[in-house]
Amino acid sequence: MFKQILLPLDRSALAECVLPHTVAVARAFESQVTLLSVMDMPREVRWRRAMDPLNWQIRKAEVKTYLHELDLRLQAAGLSTETQILEGFAAEQIVGFSDTHSPQLIILSSHGQSGLSSWNVSSVVLKVILRARTSIMIVHAYQLTQTEMASLRYRRILVPLDGSQRAECVLPMASTLARFHEAQIVLAHVVSRPQLPRRTPPSREDVELADRLVERNQAEATEYVNQLCTQLGGDIQARVLVSEQVATPLHELVAQESIDLVVLSAHGCSGQTQWPHGSLVSNFIVHGTTPLLIMQDVSPDQIPPTPAQAAASEPRRP
Repeated sequence: MFKQILLPLDRSALAECVLPHTVAVARAFESQVTLLSVMDMPREVRWRRAMDPLNWQIRKAEVKTYLHELDLRLQAAGLSTETQILEGFAAEQIVGFSDTHSPQLIILSSHGQSGLSSWNVSSVVLKVILRARTSIMIVHAYQLTQTEMASLRYRRILVPLDGSQRAECVLPMASTLARFHEAQIVLAHVVSRPQLPRRTPPSREDVELADRLVERNQAEATEYVNQLCTQLGGDIQARVLVSEQVATPLHELVAQESIDLVVLSAHGCSGQTQWPHGSLVSNFIVHGTTPLLIMQDVSPDQIPPTPAQAAASEPRRP
């Protein structure tokens, strides 16, 4: 499923928070891991468009040594690895490498060399998330653990489902991870209360109608997740939640039940594939605090370029 994993690193301690998760995932799927480092021009050099060639070669030698040392550590943990050094702007080079080599998964640290910020992910990471047409795993650097690189075990994996086949595409992958780590899977379905937009308060009949609809949907959802639990087997629990919003109770569930990995399909029941990710995934990217694995359910050619991409690709007029 994840034969090739791309692991971008910038030599910072923050970026290395992905290493235990890389081992945990790569072992489960027997993946080949590519360690990628992009040599970006220092900020003070970009405007001058010139850099001392000797300093550049020294930096390149340092990057090569760094990747070689990490390569040996990951191989000692049982992984099959290779290294790659590129030059240019980090986000563009990572996305370009992904487009050319088609890894099935990119594992990203939320922050790296530029340091922590009040944003949930850095600008470089966000650019990669929005442009890479493949599955993505995000590990939050502001929640560093003392776990040894080869000892991380997932214990509870949350899989939110909305009843669509798109959302269910993550189940084989989640089951493989759960079996390898002897983890428990928590299947969660949120029943949304119907909205009653109007200028006046809803009548009693309106409220009763909404309550009946919620009750019916809740019964259907309970039967749905229970059937999936039976089909999948293993250590699986089901949660059916009722809320005005879908994302809020899922974030609360993550905190209350000590979830250590959230697995989501990039798209759900809406089937709107003109964007790389649906609204729930986007919410978890922006607000989630737990490692997030997003499985891309559509092929790269099904996601059209954005207007900004199209405009940038057009030749500039003199």
